[in-house]
This record gives sequence, structure tokens and C-alpha cells, in this order.
Amino acid sequence: MSSTLYRWSLPVSSVICVFLLFLIVTTRQLPPMGMVMEPISHVFMAFMDIFLDALPFMILGVLLSTIVENFIPEGVIQRMTPKHPLGGVLFACVLGIMFPLCECGMIPFVRRLMRKGMPVYIAVIFILVGPILNPIVFASTWMAFRDNPAMAYSRMGLTFGVALVIGFLLTRFLKSNPLRHPIEPAAASLTHHHNHDHDHKHDHSHAHDHSHNHKHHDHGHDHHGHNHAHGGSQLMTMVSHGSSELFEMSKYLMLGALLTALIQTFVAQDSLSAIGQGAFISHVFMMGFAYMLSLCSTTDAFVAVSFAKSFSPGSLLAFLVFGPMIDVKSTLMMLSIFKARFVLTLSIVVAITVLTGSLLFMHFFLT
Repeated sequence: MSSTLYRWSLPVSSVICVFLLFLIVTTRQLPPMGMVMEPISHVFMAFMDIFLDALPFMILGVLLSTIVENFIPEGVIQRMTPKHPLGGVLFACVLGIMFPLCECGMIPFVRRLMRKGMPVYIAVIFILVGPILNPIVFASTWMAFRDNPAMAYSRMGLTFGVALVIGFLLTRFLKSNPLRHPIEPAAASLTHHHNHDHDHKHDHSHAHDHSHNHKHHDHGHDHHGHNHAHGGSQLMTMVSHGSSELFEMSKYLMLGALLTALIQTFVAQDSLSAIGQGAFISHVFMMGFAYMLSLCSTTDAFVAVSFAKSFSPGSLLAFLVFGPMIDVKSTLMMLSIFKARFVLTLSIVVAITVLTGSLLFMHFFLT
């Protein structure tokens, strides 16, 4: 930290000195502090309003994600996976309700499910719609849009429609394996480990046979200590997982809230209204805005509602659906397990589907 401060202190101080010299040469005075503090105060107040409204839902999402991570066996999902494509699409949507994970923890969880035998198309749909189709996101959207509850229902409806479209396209046109590297089934890994362990025990059985009775005598005491250590280790794992995910999501929430507060303070409302009321450009703008902000799905509704006076409801719906499906961080995470061409194609198809769906919802349900 000290080396970083030292490295940046020289250029920052140089810029300040150049600015002061410029004021001296041009005989200009520093602006009044009131003119400087007033916009800073507006930015701070807007930032705190957005952040504090969204914080409880983010904490609840992290808590449930930690419970899912540590207590839900993955083998249950494999046994419940249907064989029919339509059933697989519906199953992926139901998974979002059963496992209310934010997109931050979706990719590692889905990777484990594919190791257990989950089909790729179900995994992709779950990645896209899982962060939205869950009770926490519905509750946060309802609370954010208290004056317009139709937005919460429209968000769930459009997300389900996107799932059907993407699921049909994947089952119809996906012929090659989109994974970057083949995922070894967990059963094969366990079999290999078991055989290795069996051979290891067979080779050393004679060497350890003389001490078998002594170890058997102390078995109960050792087993008790093992359970105690295992319980403590599991608790520490839960705390570590929850704190790291909370820290990861809070960074994106704080960045999104800060950018939103800056836009609301320094960008003229007339300029936003000119973009926000456009029948087509407003949807494209908010989808791009959602992609760059990379907000958590449990908190993005509070950012979206802050633009309700400037943007149309359809464009806000596009923001709420496209952002949790495809954003900067989810793109990078998907590139870790899927081929780049597949991720690019999927992103384009999702963007077209969300744009079309938001325009239709704007025309029929959000007028």
C-alpha cells in the first residue's frame, strides 16, 4: 500500500501544482467552496439512498447462497433432471426458485452440476435466468417499484419468455460441444480415486496389520475429534464463502450506485429524457448501461427505479432482464468454461430476444 501511495503521489501532486500555477498566471481565483460542496453533497445523498435500499436484499441473497453452497447435495439435481427438452427448460427455471444464487456464484455452481451430468443447454439457461427467477429478486423489484408493481411481474414474465426462446434455439441448433475443456464426470474421478485408494491399502495391508487392534481400540475417540474438526471446518468455510461473496457483490453495487449518482447529478435531465423516451434507443441504451454496470440482480431494481422519471418502463425492463443475463463479469466467467464463439453468439441472441420482448411488453403491458 505504501509503495502504491508513493508511486501515485508524485503525478497527483504535479497535476495540482500545474493547476495552481495556471490559476496564478491567469489571475483566476479558486471557485467558492459552496459551488464545489453542493454537487458532492448531492452525489453522496443519491449514492447512500441507492446503496442502503439495496443492501438488505444483497445480504439476504448472500446468506441463501451460502446455505445452498454448503447444504444442498448436487446429486439431487442430477436425479431430478428431465430428459425432454421442454421439461429441461422448465426445470432450469425451477432451479432459479430452488437455488436463489446471484450471477456472481452461478458459474462455479453450474460447473459442478455439469460434472454431475447436467446437459449443457439446461446449464446455459440456468446461468441466464437463474439470477432473476427467484423470490429474492421478485421481492426487491416489487419493493423498488412500489408505485408500479407490474414491473415485477413483467420482469419475471419476460425472463421466462427468454428462457423458452433460448432453450428452443439451443436444443434445435446446438450440435457441437461449446465447452472450452471437457468436464470429467465426478463418478469417473471417484472411481479412479477409489481404485487408487484400494490398491494403496492392499499394498500396505501387511505393514499395518500388526497395529490394527491398537487403532481399533482408539477409534471412537479419534472419530469424535474428527467430527468436531469437520464441523468447525464447515463453519469456517461458510463464513469464508459468505464474506467473500458479500465483498464481491458489494464492489459492483457500490460502483453502480456511484455511477448512477454521478449521472443523476451532472447529466442534464433534458438529455436523459431525450434518450429515455425514445421508442428504440432507450432500450438499447439501458441494455448497454446494464452490461457495463454489472450489478447484482438482487439490487439492480433500486438503480433502475432511480431513472423512472427519465426513461420509459420498457427500457427499464430491458435493463432489469438483460443485465443479470449478460454483463461484463458474467461474460468473463462464461469465457472460462465456454468457447468464445459460443459466448458471443449467445450474447447477441439474448440481446435481440430481450430487446424484442421489452418492446412487446412496453406495447401490451406497461403502457
